[in-house]
Amino acid sequence: MVSDGTVGASATPDRGVAAALVRAVRPRQWVKNLLVVAAPLAAGELGDVDVLVATLLALVSFCLAASAVYLVNDTADREVDRLHPTKRLRPVASGELPVPVALGAAGVLAAAALAVGWVADPALAVLVAAYLGLQLLYALWLKHEPVLDISIVAAGFLMRAVAGGLAADLPLSQWFLLVSGFGSLFIVAGKRYSELHTLGSESGTRRSLVRYTDTYLRFVWSTAAGATVISYSLWAFEQAPDTGIPWHTISIAPFLVGLLRYAVDVDAGTAAEPEDIVFRDRVLQVIGVVWLVTVCLGVLTS
Repeated sequence: MVSDGTVGASATPDRGVAAALVRAVRPRQWVKNLLVVAAPLAAGELGDVDVLVATLLALVSFCLAASAVYLVNDTADREVDRLHPTKRLRPVASGELPVPVALGAAGVLAAAALAVGWVADPALAVLVAAYLGLQLLYALWLKHEPVLDISIVAAGFLMRAVAGGLAADLPLSQWFLLVSGFGSLFIVAGKRYSELHTLGSESGTRRSLVRYTDTYLRFVWSTAAGATVISYSLWAFEQAPDTGIPWHTISIAPFLVGLLRYAVDVDAGTAAEPEDIVFRDRVLQVIGVVWLVTVCLGVLTS
């Protein structure tokens, strides 16, 4: 067992550390940050150049901020990660990435995230700062507190959804916020359910799991799923035109089917890494494309 994150650093070539750093910032998980595009897309404003630029800046800002959080989290968790069957291979836990390098890179990424956010809109920089502060509390303490842990992770997803509208100075509807909030809770509770299902509460890799039961987490993610569908349906009905094809209303069908498809993985205990489901499930990808097309048609014809 490696005793410290800096062990082996002197024997590791610079390019080996660089490669480990690239893996540690988890570019594969940047797909979560596409939620930043949700508000401008729903508002039908992505075709505006100023809105598009602001949205892209918000996306970059959250990718940088999320990577900084991953580095801090992996550093704080390096001891328990070494007990996990797969997390022990993470660069910090395995010793490939020295702790000082990880924390230094986290600081640089956080500063860059704030700078990019400020360029887009000072309000976005404030949101990114709040995200970083909340996630730092999570990494160092609140991840071990039941309910608070899933609430904070869900809040992180919600902040991403809000970021696009904030950067582009677009109003956010109450239904959009409800869909984003409950949808985030559904994903996070499903993630915890899968972790409990796969590892068990005695694994020692996540202390908050000791206080959870599969029935409680099933209650949370099923309740959140129902609230998400209802909120989305109310939003879609509100957008429906008086005449013509109600594309927003039609989009409820693929939205519901996609959520049910994702729930299959949650129920099977294989949703511990949501991005893996998005990348590997071809049927879910097709459903997602159908939903996106119906929403875009609704925006273009409204």
